[in-house]
Amino acid sequence: MDFNDKVAIITGAGGGIGEGYAKRCAKEGMKVVIAELNAEQGQRVADEIVADGGVALFVATDVSDEQSCLDCAAVTVARFDHIDYLVNNAAIFGDMKIEGYLNVDMNYLNKFMAVNANGCLLMARACVPHMPKGGAIVNQSSTAAWMNVGFYGVAKLTMNGITCSLANELGWRKIRVNAIAPGPTETQALENTAGDYAKEMVKSIPLSRLGQPDDMADAVLFLLSDQASWITGHILNVDGGQFMRV
Repeated sequence: MDFNDKVAIITGAGGGIGEGYAKRCAKEGMKVVIAELNAEQGQRVADEIVADGGVALFVATDVSDEQSCLDCAAVTVARFDHIDYLVNNAAIFGDMKIEGYLNVDMNYLNKFMAVNANGCLLMARACVPHMPKGGAIVNQSSTAAWMNVGFYGVAKLTMNGITCSLANELGWRKIRVNAIAPGPTETQALENTAGDYAKEMVKSIPLSRLGQPDDMADAVLFLLSDQASWITGHILNVDGGQFMRV
C-alpha cells in the first residue's frame, strides 16, 4: 500500500475512531485534513500529527451544511491541489438521545439524519469534482444497520444505500465507494452511549472482545488502497463475527 503524498479528508476526526483513522493515514504518508466540528479537538489531532512528523490540516466542518462541505473541499484543494480519498466518519453518536421513533423530537431527528445519513452525500458531492481516477471514498456504517433498533441504525442503513448508489454512479470515473460497518468498538463514545450493554454484547461475539480503532483503521487503509482496486459498493463488517450475512 503506497500512500505517499496522497491527500485524505477524514470527517469527525477529532476523537475516537476518526482520530485513529487520521493518525494511521498520516503514518502511512498521507496528507490528512481533519474535517471536524469541534475546533479544539480537531486542532489538537492535527497538531499531534504534525508533531509526530506527519502532514495535517484542521478545517472546521459541519457535514450537515452543504456550504461548509464545499468550503472544506476548497480549502483542501487550495492547500494540497487535489483530493485522493474521503473517509466519512462524522456522526452524532456519543451524546445522542436514546428515544423511540414515536417520541423523539422531530427537529432533533431531522438534524440527526442530516449528519448521520446525508453528511456522507454532501461531502462526496463537494469532493468528487476534485478527485482523480483511482480515488476512493469509505463511509462509516455500523452493525447497528441490521439491528432494527432506533434511528441510529436507520441512519446507517441509509448510508449503506447511499454507498452502493454512489458506487454505481461514480464507477465510470474510476472512483470506488465502499463502507465499513464496525461492531462495538472501545471508544469514549461507546462508553457514553452503550456502557454495560456493550460489555454484554461481547459475550455473543465469536471473537469475544470489543473492537479497537486500529481494527477499523486496518480495514479503511485496505479499502482506500490499490489492493482493493476491484472492490466497490461493498459494506465490510469489522465486528469480530457479530453479524454474519449469507
